[in-house]
Amino acid sequence: MFFVMGINDRREDIDFTQTVICDVCGSYGRYSVFMICSVLTLFFIPVFKWNKRYYVEMSCCHTLYELNSETAEALIYGDINEIRPEDLTLIKQNNHSYKRCTYCGYETEENFEFCPKCGNRF
Repeated sequence: MFFVMGINDRREDIDFTQTVICDVCGSYGRYSVFMICSVLTLFFIPVFKWNKRYYVEMSCCHTLYELNSETAEALIYGDINEIRPEDLTLIKQNNHSYKRCTYCGYETEENFEFCPKCGNRF
């Protein structure tokens, strides 16, 4: 009998967008919310998730913020419909010197066409 199991990191996009004026570049942009977590899979089915971290990325300049977990949970369950600036912690201001995989979240400064971690096209 074979058991196929594994542990890996997964990015899950959260269905929420909010249009704002960016504090970094000053143009209109949207908040794109996503979660990165560690997942235990059994026969390629996610069984258990832990180490959940929520992030917000600006669509205009790709500035990355970490989102307060309580606010993120409220967004997921539909209790609130707006992200306030005090719920965000600035992580990285982008100057477009790196690429980030939209599937797995791997970041690199190299000029790759495909992600070295998951193999998807950047």
